[in-house]
Amino acid sequence: MNLSCDVLIVGGGIAGLSLASELASRGGPTVALVEAESTLGYHTSSRSARQLNPSYGPPVVRRLTARTLGLLAGVQERTRLVLTTPRSYLLIGSEADVAARAAGPMRRVTHAQALRLCPQLLPDTFEAAGLDTTCVGTDTDALLEYHRSAAVGSGAAILTGARVTAAGRSGGRWRVRAGEQEISAGVVVNAAGAWADRLAEMCGAAPRNLVPYRRTAAVVRVGSQPVPGTPMVASADDSFYFRRDEAGVLISPCESVPSTAEDARPNPGDVEALIVRLNTLTTLGITEVVRSWTGLRTSPPGGIPIVGFDPDAEGFFWLAGQGGFGFQTSSAIAELAAAQLTGQEPGDTQAAAELAPAAAG
Repeated sequence: MNLSCDVLIVGGGIAGLSLASELASRGGPTVALVEAESTLGYHTSSRSARQLNPSYGPPVVRRLTARTLGLLAGVQERTRLVLTTPRSYLLIGSEADVAARAAGPMRRVTHAQALRLCPQLLPDTFEAAGLDTTCVGTDTDALLEYHRSAAVGSGAAILTGARVTAAGRSGGRWRVRAGEQEISAGVVVNAAGAWADRLAEMCGAAPRNLVPYRRTAAVVRVGSQPVPGTPMVASADDSFYFRRDEAGVLISPCESVPSTAEDARPNPGDVEALIVRLNTLTTLGITEVVRSWTGLRTSPPGGIPIVGFDPDAEGFFWLAGQGGFGFQTSSAIAELAAAQLTGQEPGDTQAAAELAPAAAG
């Protein structure tokens, strides 16, 4: 079957789906999205920490996060969906590490306050703490489904099990082979996550040195369960985080190890080593692993997402390199990208300039 559209989005994670729903809702260009896997959001998006932190990331990311939270609040008010719930973020560590990471809306709290916020912390295991009460937890499955439903409801075509195997440009349009489909498109949007550089090369665009990094997490059973309302707790030296989960406690060693683009799996011993450490730093009393997984957080060398038209490849648009900021910036980046794709002025021109492919070198 042949398909023709104005904008073809490659990648069915949070980046691609949020853009598809934003574009389709504007009633302008015709939109199609292709995903290589049989399930949308299969790789990184389904393996998220499910936390949106306005104090996390460089300044432009924090600004986009604040905008995303505002946009999601509007969606929830309009639809009555529950996509986010308040969940504070408690940063602990040495004085120097906490001071270096306590940005944006995060405020310093005393040692005693931190212990009251999370009684499972042992007093002599950290010096300082910071608290961000503007953070929220997010139902990532519900958010992905909201974007999928909104996109399809506004006329977008979404194809799964449609891996791109060939792409070329002729007559001012792209000719793309995705699964069994032959697709003609005016613009190709590269939302392929860990595979973004591969797609760029297939389309004749220069790669951007995007590197996928491993990030493992697990849900564990504990003897001392944090009560509802306990903040997510993270080490300021990026060596672990944990938070309450319906099935126990979610933990992560926060590793950032380069990887190939793949269906990542936990390395033997990583989760077990973190359990030993957390059982010495806290009174959680971790007893067993319920399940574990590894996602890939793909970042460019500068650590800032890349969004915008490629300066040298006509009709090729980057929506890549979100790293660990994908969900928390998704709605704002979709808004920014949709403006550019429809020839409008982005609302945040400074963010557009900072995220532009030319800015990434």
